[in-house]
Amino acid sequence: MNPSLSRPARRAELSAAGAAAVTVVLWASAFVSIRSAGDAYSPGALALGRLLAGALTLGVICLLRREGRPPRTAWRGIAISGLLWFGFYMVALNWGEQQVDAGTAALVVNTGPILIALLGNRLLGDPMPPRLLAGMAVSFAGAVTVGLSMSEEGGSSVLGVVLCLLAAVAYAGGVVAQKPALGAASPLQVTTLGCLVGAVACLPFAGQLVREAADAPASATLNMVYLGVFPTALAFTTWAYALSRTTASRMGATTYAVPALVVLMSWLFLGEVPGPLTLAGGVLCLAGVAVSRSRARAAARAGAPGAAPEPRPERAARDSAR
Repeated sequence: MNPSLSRPARRAELSAAGAAAVTVVLWASAFVSIRSAGDAYSPGALALGRLLAGALTLGVICLLRREGRPPRTAWRGIAISGLLWFGFYMVALNWGEQQVDAGTAALVVNTGPILIALLGNRLLGDPMPPRLLAGMAVSFAGAVTVGLSMSEEGGSSVLGVVLCLLAAVAYAGGVVAQKPALGAASPLQVTTLGCLVGAVACLPFAGQLVREAADAPASATLNMVYLGVFPTALAFTTWAYALSRTTASRMGATTYAVPALVVLMSWLFLGEVPGPLTLAGGVLCLAGVAVSRSRARAAARAGAPGAAPEPRPERAARDSAR
């Protein structure tokens, strides 16, 4: 291994890991805000308000940084990810979680990273090493354990299950579509335009947003704005940055840390003391993430090419043309 190449590769890996950590922390914090805003806003109105706040924030940042338009090769991935992930996913998830208990939602929605791995392998050629698969299995078991232990007695409608499943599919499809776009455009460009596409797709809910905003308490509206600025604008940008430097499958596995952080934040901010089963599930989530990422760290120490940043414009162009 050339020693002169190891330090930049290590810095790039640490930067990507740091960006992923920011993403999962902010996405976990969204749990607390959604519970407040969701009491005053319907699913579509909440999604639109969140996306408008996010698009405005990202637009200002783009103007300050003088970001230009992305190349044409990136537009297909941006449009698909914007419609699926920023638009459809947020509405379906908000709606679905009003119809089912937390355990069912955890079981269905957390199939998303598994779908990302399968789609990434089929469409992007992402490898599926045994450690990644084992880590995802452990984390999925932990996510389901957390959801079941925190859920309340109650039924789950068929509509709610279908909506959560559709949200998981849209999430996976959006991530896989976003990956090749990041080979041609910057993370900020991809996130900004994806958020804008999602906001435009949610414009039919504008009337509901206006009516509900007039009656909503200030705390609910502030939580909606928080969702747009931090878990959307900032967290989706750090996600795109990290995704541009690793595989979609490995990034999807990283999001299994979110349920464990939700347990901690619910304890700190909502006073919901977790039981032993909930804590065990959170530990499983984190253990699975550690297992799924362990091969990347070993490869980096050995100087394997798979551990280095992997933006490859020529491959991204082929993927985006499919």
